[in-house]
Amino acid sequence: MSRRVLYCGDTALKGAAAYLAGLMTSWGWNFDYIPSDQALDASTLNRDHDLFIFSDYPAARLHEATATEIVQRVERGAGLLMIGGWESFHGLGGDWDQSPIAAALPVAIGSLDDRVNSDEAFYVKVAQSEHPIVSHLPWNERPPLVGGFNLIEPKAGTQVLLQITRLSVQRLATGFAATFAEDHPLLVVGEHGAGRTAAFASDVAPHWIGPMVDWGPGPKRVTGQAAGADGIEVGAAYAQFFHQLLSWCRKLS
Repeated sequence: MSRRVLYCGDTALKGAAAYLAGLMTSWGWNFDYIPSDQALDASTLNRDHDLFIFSDYPAARLHEATATEIVQRVERGAGLLMIGGWESFHGLGGDWDQSPIAAALPVAIGSLDDRVNSDEAFYVKVAQSEHPIVSHLPWNERPPLVGGFNLIEPKAGTQVLLQITRLSVQRLATGFAATFAEDHPLLVVGEHGAGRTAAFASDVAPHWIGPMVDWGPGPKRVTGQAAGADGIEVGAAYAQFFHQLLSWCRKLS
């Protein structure tokens, strides 16, 4: 039986989900997709999934028994990734702190709204450049920016690979001045049993990911289109980052 990814959320394939679904299609990966407004039926788990992705998908769409089964599969070696959004982590209606999934994630989820929406950009900084998720990417030469995220707290024994800091720009009489403040975790990874787990605090599709969706450098672009979805065109470094992130979770790297 061929292994597959189970991807839940990001509204629908005709919406934000087109980005990650288009990337996985361009890589030749097999996946099952569940829209944000549909429940995850237990029968979907009859397939051999080696990575579970929840992105802007409310915890209420999973029956507790289904969530427990996913955690058990992670303990046996499957990967688990949560990507940020209004219905990720706690968010606004995500409520993952009330799900068994929370125990397997590498971050602690609070019981209050953890969304950060800002009219100022957040600058991305690499914390451990040798990790396979973030290696061979131009973090220092061409640092990306994001526009929003969920506040997450790394659990003990996990690794923070990426951080973000608020970039504020002030106009002065002689020009402009930039200041940096408020460091927060952006990407945290860990393990749960035999499985690899990751939490990415921003989203994968506009609006929070902002200009990172076009992260280069250079003119090279990546295109893709999943069945039933809109086509996408994104920056090459953005595509490489998510390929490395999902590959690590699946133990392909």
